[in-house]
Amino acid sequence: MDGLILVDKPQNFTSHDIVLKIRNILNIKKVGHYGTLDPLATGLLLLALGKATRFFPFYSTTDKVYEGLIRLGFSTDTYDSAGKPTSSEEKNYPQKDNLLKSMKKFEGEILQLPPPYSAKKYKGKPLYALVREKKEFELRPSKVFIHFFQLIKYNPPLLEFKAKCSSGTYIRSLAHDLGEGLGCRAHLSELTRTDVGNFNIKESRSIGEIKGLADAGKIDKFLIPFESLLPEFPKIILKE
Repeated sequence: MDGLILVDKPQNFTSHDIVLKIRNILNIKKVGHYGTLDPLATGLLLLALGKATRFFPFYSTTDKVYEGLIRLGFSTDTYDSAGKPTSSEEKNYPQKDNLLKSMKKFEGEILQLPPPYSAKKYKGKPLYALVREKKEFELRPSKVFIHFFQLIKYNPPLLEFKAKCSSGTYIRSLAHDLGEGLGCRAHLSELTRTDVGNFNIKESRSIGEIKGLADAGKIDKFLIPFESLLPEFPKIILKE
C-alpha cells in the first residue's frame, strides 16, 4: 500500500500517536508523517504510506497555513495554554491599530527561537528533555519566513489569527514573541493547521472515518498517489 492519507488530527494526540493508529488500522508498518503537530494542535496531518515515505526530503520543507487563537495577558513556560504561567497577568491590552502594526513586523524573513518545551534537538537531545532535567543550553535562532500574519478577529484578551509560514516555524514562538513585543505577554491558546503545501484540511478525514473506510475495503479510494507530492518536478517517461 503506497500513497498519502490526509488525517484531521484531534487534540491531545501526538503526531506519532496518529501514526501508530494508522499502522494498526491498515496493518502496515511503513508509515510516517510530514510536519509534526503539537498535542494541543488540531488539523491537517499528512501521512505517507509505503513508498511515499521516500519523498520526505523533497516535501518536508513545504509551507503551511495555520488558524488559531492567541491569549494576551500572560506568558507560559511552554508558550501555549498547556503550560504554567511565567508572568503575572497584564490587562493593559493593546489597541487594534497597535496590534496590527506589531503583527506586521513579523512578516517576511525573521529570526526565531524555538519554545523551551519542543522536539527541537540540542546536541542530539530534544529540548523538552533538557528542560525537565534542568540542564542549561544555549540556542541560536533559526531563519523562518512568515508569508502573512493576519488578524481575523480581536476581542481582548483573545485574538484570532491566520498565518502562512515556512517549514520549521513555531507558531507558539510567534505568539510568545508577539506578546513580548506588545509588552503585555501572550501565549498560544488554540491552533489548527489548515494547509500543507497544496493539500487542504477539507480533503482530510478523521481517524474514525479512515477506520470505517478500511473496514469497508474502500481505503484505496481515499489514498492519494505519492506523485502528487512533486507536482512541479518534470516527468520522464521511459519506453521499453
